[in-house]
Amino acid sequence: MKYKFVVFATFSPWENGARMPTNGMIEPMLKFFLPKTKRFVLVDEPHPGSDKVIPVIEIYSNEKLVKKTDSSLLVSWLYPFLTMQNTVGTRIPFKIRDFLAVIDAVISKKHKYELFIGLESINALAGVLLRKLGFVKTVVYYVSDYSPSRYKSGWFNKLYLFLDRFAIANVDFLWDVSTAMMPARIKAGLNPKYVSKVIHVPNAMYPEQINYLPFEKTEEHSLIFAGTLGPENGPDIAIEAMKYISQKYSRAKLHIYGGGKNDLKRLNKLTEKLKLQKHVVFHGFVTDQIKLSNEIRKYRIGLATYKAIPGSPRWWADATKIRLYLAVGLPTITTQVPPLGKELIEANAGIVTKDNAKETAEAAIKLFKNPTLYKTMRTNAIKKAKNNLWENTYSNALTNMIKQD
Repeated sequence: MKYKFVVFATFSPWENGARMPTNGMIEPMLKFFLPKTKRFVLVDEPHPGSDKVIPVIEIYSNEKLVKKTDSSLLVSWLYPFLTMQNTVGTRIPFKIRDFLAVIDAVISKKHKYELFIGLESINALAGVLLRKLGFVKTVVYYVSDYSPSRYKSGWFNKLYLFLDRFAIANVDFLWDVSTAMMPARIKAGLNPKYVSKVIHVPNAMYPEQINYLPFEKTEEHSLIFAGTLGPENGPDIAIEAMKYISQKYSRAKLHIYGGGKNDLKRLNKLTEKLKLQKHVVFHGFVTDQIKLSNEIRKYRIGLATYKAIPGSPRWWADATKIRLYLAVGLPTITTQVPPLGKELIEANAGIVTKDNAKETAEAAIKLFKNPTLYKTMRTNAIKKAKNNLWENTYSNALTNMIKQD
């Protein structure tokens, strides 16, 4: 690989003093780059609302972690402000923290790097400054989440869009997880000339997640909803769909994997209201993705019932849960929201409906009633997943960069 000295700046939630597995691409980046680099620096910025506020710098050499420290005094002076504003959501002091932490992590060590990858615009812009100072050669802006109307606050949303556009204008390459992002930016006012910087870098799976059971060993008339349980992700639609499905199949069950005290309370109330306690099972949040794959492969249908909320980032994001379902051989029912729905249709690996319970139920019943259709979609799901590995995703991205360099 061309790039032997790499910096990756990202974020993750922290709990009980430890990084949670649900993070900003840290695990796939480490697994891909560590065997290929001589020096890899990770700058991990705890999410607002975490029980840690100072970023962590990890330095790897020849696949081994050789140093792990909190960011230095350069950002420590922000500690009182960060502590006071440490609630879930975006906060200006945290953006300042992230920018300074990245600069500190690179300049203080006095090494030079061939490649800088920044998840989020503020990290990418720190990379741009480091390039101007001669510490890095190539800067990538990695975007996992985008919406032209992300924030309710008008001025803050304008700042968000400005930083996104300014980063795109000044970096060398733009990694978008979804092909829907760039058209949305152009519609919102970005100059189309920057399209040439875009490389599609979709979310992916590990080889061990391509892990499906023989059809005969899966649970009859079973469905799965995994992931974040906020209303925008549509677990309510999945539960309401069981009202119709259970009328047709008396032993049908919906298995829900996800956490969040308030969300679980809301969904349990809905289940009780609809008298579906025998048909909806809550399993809690499974942090280990491999373990989750092993759990959900025993079911028959995956649900990704996103709600069609105007301005929701889901319209432009890459739906990881759909990729997770496909990897374990689950034909997937999703709504008109995620861009990945188009790929599902093209691959004949799932069904796209409107965001309501009745259409979701009709799609599930259709698959349960038609074994030939179900098994065809199951075969196609596995085939698509096998071509969707992190190793391929990042290798293709770097190959495209080298071709354009």
